[in-house]
Amino acid sequence: MEAVPDQDTSICTHCDRAVPVANIDLHYAHCSRKLEKCKICGDMVPRKNLEDHYLNTHAPVSCSLCSETMERDILDIHKGEECPQRIVTCEFCEFPLPAIDLAEHQEVCGNRTELCHICNKYVRLRERFSHEGRCNGIIQDTSVGSSRNVRETEGDQGARRRPQNDFSTKRLLFTIAITGIAVILGSFFLQRKAEPSDVH
Repeated sequence: MEAVPDQDTSICTHCDRAVPVANIDLHYAHCSRKLEKCKICGDMVPRKNLEDHYLNTHAPVSCSLCSETMERDILDIHKGEECPQRIVTCEFCEFPLPAIDLAEHQEVCGNRTELCHICNKYVRLRERFSHEGRCNGIIQDTSVGSSRNVRETEGDQGARRRPQNDFSTKRLLFTIAITGIAVILGSFFLQRKAEPSDVH
């Protein structure tokens, strides 16, 4: 079968597309009447939808978390990676909080201590991963650097983190429960003690 030679084309002066020469006049009449080039992205948009295209694609928007104004196309990246009010998790206690407060929180939280069940010595949370990696049950110097860099190279240590965290959570809940019971009992006994004096 004989190949059909390429048609001669001409560039539409309105949309800059190559159009067969035989159709150029008809194309231009339709194109210039119905379509408009977006001044921001250069896309050809139906004239009736030009405002919607701008509002949905290019109009500045405010971040619902921090109220900063930006282009719509970077809003998702901002909310996920840059917004100071996005919610992140503390690497030590897994408490969710705004990113802007994370450094200050972790400075305090990382200085809390927990008992190492291997050497029976209290270790700062920020030093826990490097301590666990080196601890062999003998009391040793725990003045090691931050565990953040160690954590990157010893990802498997993360598995050990949860049991201790669960232990701390259980201990906290137990303390709260005991305190609650003590308050209830105390108010009960005070009320009983006050009743005889009301009778007189």
